[in-house]
Amino acid sequence: MKGKTPAIPLAVALQYDGDRAPRVTAKGHDRVAEQIIDLAHKHGIPMQENQPLAAVLARVELGEEIPEALYLAVAQVIAFAYHLSGKVPRQTQ
Repeated sequence: MKGKTPAIPLAVALQYDGDRAPRVTAKGHDRVAEQIIDLAHKHGIPMQENQPLAAVLARVELGEEIPEALYLAVAQVIAFAYHLSGKVPRQTQ
């Protein structure tokens, strides 16, 4: 395997609109994970590597909101993405 880049074992994409809980919009192993990551790069979507969190999120059905038990962990990822993008969360009243 010398000289080969190891396959990305898992990738999960989330969509968050600020109104509801984040939703799982894509997930996959190996080649599908690489495609998800390539698309994120192509569209300037911030990413964070966290394989343990990705493994738990991969159990959520596509299009479903993340479970409440993952809110804090995912909020940290979203905060990281906002920081990288130079965005500021909307203020709620």
